Amino acid sequence: MTLDPAYLHYPRRGHGYDHDLYAWSNIHRRAPIRWPGDRGVAVWICVSLEWFPIQPADAPFRAPGHMQTAYPDYRHYTARDYGNRVGAWRFLDALAAAGVRASFAVNAAIAERYPELLAAVIDGGHEVIAHSTDMNGTIDGSLDEAAERALIADTLARLAAAGVTPKGWLSIARSQSFRTPDLLRAAGLSYCCDWVNDELPYRFANGLINLPLNHELSDRQMVAVQQQSADSWRTALTDAFDWLASEAATQRSARLLPIHVTPYIMGLPYRIGAFEALLADLTARPEAWFAPGDAIVAAWEEQA
Repeated sequence: MTLDPAYLHYPRRGHGYDHDLYAWSNIHRRAPIRWPGDRGVAVWICVSLEWFPIQPADAPFRAPGHMQTAYPDYRHYTARDYGNRVGAWRFLDALAAAGVRASFAVNAAIAERYPELLAAVIDGGHEVIAHSTDMNGTIDGSLDEAAERALIADTLARLAAAGVTPKGWLSIARSQSFRTPDLLRAAGLSYCCDWVNDELPYRFANGLINLPLNHELSDRQMVAVQQQSADSWRTALTDAFDWLASEAATQRSARLLPIHVTPYIMGLPYRIGAFEALLADLTARPEAWFAPGDAIVAAWEEQA
């Protein structure tokens, strides 16, 4: 049996990728940039504040980290609720002690169910990034345009009702459709964090900016999926910082180190110490510039 020749025909195929959402660009061929204070590495901490409905939606797909066992899955539900009741507050304390501002990717449901937590995030001077309605609010190519537009609008309206107007967007599982960049731009958002193929921001053809939130060094990937220890996670992050700092010095162009953490994973009492130790280490590095996502995007825009 042979394949139909049409199987190998893909209408979007082009140089470097299969879409026309932004121009292809290798990082080493761009004009050099530096972060404020002539720092070489922007350290961006992004904390996910998530609400998992106890009954997951499997369409278009079940979000990573969702309920696993038969309904009602109280074990996994309360483990995730622990992150918002306990773990997130440990992150806020650690960030305050280190004098660091972060981004918090917030489900709209968090603003309604945990208003005290959202208020503490804002009072701490941290940025809020829109993170869909809840962990059932997923996007992919099977979602029709009206439904996707409504999901984005609902998210922003519910966050606005809580007094927050985000500039950035993080999709569930970093999943988009081909329409998502245009819909985010039309909704008034300045940047998204879903595309992980770089170590600097870049601009879509429609003007939307992507701030890459790489998942490979996230606590979900390394600790929850790969079952590595919190200390191994910390070592990987410091190794990554050292490499990026060396590369930035050699090439005279800045780099970005995203640190994506989850309260119900890294906020546990036997792991939070590794997060605090990582902050203490990196804040002492002269090459490091700690900033939330909106500040990183603004600094990049001034030079791009």
